[in-house]
Amino acid sequence: MPQFAVHRNRNAATRARYPLLLDVQSDLLAGMGTRVVVPLVLFSALGESALTTLTPALTIEGERYAALTPQLAGIAVNELGAVVADVSGERSSILAALDLLITGY
Repeated sequence: MPQFAVHRNRNAATRARYPLLLDVQSDLLAGMGTRVVVPLVLFSALGESALTTLTPALTIEGERYAALTPQLAGIAVNELGAVVADVSGERSSILAALDLLITGY
């Protein structure tokens, strides 16, 4: 499970709102039974309320998504669905969002 892989959300209760999950956990911790993920929502669902640095836009399968960094969570590895994209090219904007969430900078 590589860092910055985007997975389908297998949870039926949350899949309609958050169809994709972005894995932000370091690969050095791959042996753990959990992963830290950021839910992704269609960017159009946020409207004008998107905070660019905190909720970076990612294009996946031709759709624009916002990473809801303030809603990051730990989930069991077996709850992650199939990998649909690798957004490691957006590493700097993803880490900037995590940094803003944690440090305020």
